[in-house]
Amino acid sequence: MSGPIAGPIQLVGGGKMGGALARGWLAAGLAPAELSIVEPAPERRAALAALGPVALAASPAELHAPGPPRALVLAVKPQTMPAVLPEWAGRVGSDTLVLSIAAGVRLATLSAAFPAGTGIVRAMPNTPAAIGRGASVLVAGPSATAAQRALAEALLAAVGEVHWIEDEELMHLVTALSGSGPAYVFYLVEALAEAAAELGLPAPLAGRLARATVAGAGELLRQSPAEPAALRAEVTSPGGTTAAALAVLMAAEAWPRSLRAALEAAARRSRELAAAAEAGVSGARAHGGA
Repeated sequence: MSGPIAGPIQLVGGGKMGGALARGWLAAGLAPAELSIVEPAPERRAALAALGPVALAASPAELHAPGPPRALVLAVKPQTMPAVLPEWAGRVGSDTLVLSIAAGVRLATLSAAFPAGTGIVRAMPNTPAAIGRGASVLVAGPSATAAQRALAEALLAAVGEVHWIEDEELMHLVTALSGSGPAYVFYLVEALAEAAAELGLPAPLAGRLARATVAGAGELLRQSPAEPAALRAEVTSPGGTTAAALAVLMAAEAWPRSLRAALEAAARRSRELAAAAEAGVSGARAHGGA
């Protein structure tokens, strides 16, 4: 976890990830008065009120900030970026960090929307951030200073571990692996429970056992210094039940091939979202005469 985080910080988007980030920052020492959240959905604003005396607004026009924020965090869907970016282009200062967690929206697209020299960092967190177990990967734009990079790292470290990359193109694979990855694990739990129920185990018990097994294995993996392959070998006695099951799962690399295809599909969609966001932002600038 990170140390205290100083603001002011403006968060755009109070959905699941935005809310998780806000809770992490406050737990890490950010004063509620230093945080403002713009979220157009009334029901989300009502839920965010539980955070304490943070400033909540439905639009940037409702904010009453005395000056530019130290960090502007864009926690919105990539499809909404063309509408969001023009609203914030004039609300940053020369030292403001712009931190985006929108999948697929490139640094160049973000940079084109803000004044020249704005420090921009892209991040891809994942949903375990809601319990402080997130995994985030960051990539910085050329104008981001060392101080801005440190601030971006602190903001994501408040909800889990942080890794940096230098090649932005790798963010598509990061999105496919860790960004979308929790859904693959949840689907594994669903599939295990359904298979056991189909074979005769009572469905409620199958569900509880599948959930506990995957959650427990994940925690063991987190705490153990051993490689996943070594942990798998510890469970697999020669000629035993686990070996029989793995012989099916690993036959002709059926599972690895499916996972590779899944990652390729997610990465391909990330690239499509990037192209759509770039086209949308360019169209918005042209329509606005920029």
